[in-house]
Amino acid sequence: MGVSGPIRVVVAKPGLDGHDRGAKVIARALRDAGMEVIYTGLHQTPEQIVGTALQEDADAIGLSILSGAHMTLFARVIELLRERDAEDIKVFGGGIIPEADIAPLKELGVAEIFTPGTPTGTVVTWVNDNVGVGAA
Repeated sequence: MGVSGPIRVVVAKPGLDGHDRGAKVIARALRDAGMEVIYTGLHQTPEQIVGTALQEDADAIGLSILSGAHMTLFARVIELLRERDAEDIKVFGGGIIPEADIAPLKELGVAEIFTPGTPTGTVVTWVNDNVGVGAA
């Protein structure tokens, strides 16, 4: 079905990780591509992230996780979206995520994972193709 108007993406840094350069780079790339981006800042809880996504009528949530807590944090965001009947909000993410954890994350409901070195254009294209008007 896709969305009408600019795609709205919440970019968030869950947990205790204090490194946000990657999240800021992705937020800027999405914004420069014409999307509306809400960057939540550091140290957000899954509850805060989902609350922001609902309040901002977001189409997607992008999580940046470098702390090693990706399995727990992604799972909790997906669980909260289900509880709030908001499974239409796509969740994607990136950071230091071992290859072996990508398939289990996708089984949980994470739409896509981008590992270090992924060009920003690849992320922008994925969001446009999977969240935007042309999304399946």
